[in-house]
Amino acid sequence: MTAGTQHIDVGAYALGLLEEPDRRAFEAHLSGCLPCHEELGVLRSVAATLDGIAPIEDPVRTFPAEPDPSKVSDLLQRRARRERSRRISRTMLSAAAGVVLLAGAFGTGLTLSSSDDGQQQPPAKADGGVAALLQNGHRVSANDPGTGVNGTVAMEPKMWGTNIGFELSKVRGPLECELVAIDKRGRAHTVMGWSVPRKGYGQPDSPAPLTAQGGTALKPSEIARFEVRTIGTQRTLLTIPT
Repeated sequence: MTAGTQHIDVGAYALGLLEEPDRRAFEAHLSGCLPCHEELGVLRSVAATLDGIAPIEDPVRTFPAEPDPSKVSDLLQRRARRERSRRISRTMLSAAAGVVLLAGAFGTGLTLSSSDDGQQQPPAKADGGVAALLQNGHRVSANDPGTGVNGTVAMEPKMWGTNIGFELSKVRGPLECELVAIDKRGRAHTVMGWSVPRKGYGQPDSPAPLTAQGGTALKPSEIARFEVRTIGTQRTLLTIPT
């Protein structure tokens, strides 16, 4: 019995159709062949089902011709292949769903760059991307006399909404804050969030401002203003009209 024949005889072995020499040879092959071992598990359940079906007699007590073992074996092998294909498909779908869920879980914290033709580009370097956006985008700035906070927002229209660059200074921590875009209906849309260390940003002992990049599905023309809010207490530190 060749190796190829041993693979083919899985169905015949499951049905007990092999001659004694072939049966012993197949069992020796089975001990080292994982694919045949897995296929045998499937075919044994099919064979058990076939064993539970009693023969049907016609009125004249004639019996149907015994099926050709090779045809039965071929049928069972095709069924086993279909079962394996279904299992692989289910596994791939589950993996795809996991990828989608993982992307959704991380999407809030990621900044993606997208060209105007809708093709996604690799994420820009944080400093270079924000600096270019703050320099070339449509800029609006404001200062709050009460809190002393200064801020600048730069907007760049995209097919998916608005790409936003942000600069913040004259703020001390520790704080957790967010930039919110308020549309012309008064609804708030979170653009990005960050934490402010104790030294803050744009202070004498911490002169560098905070720069960050985010986005919103709103078009620039749909945005009435931006607000810098503390997370939790929802205190407004700065309002930037557009």
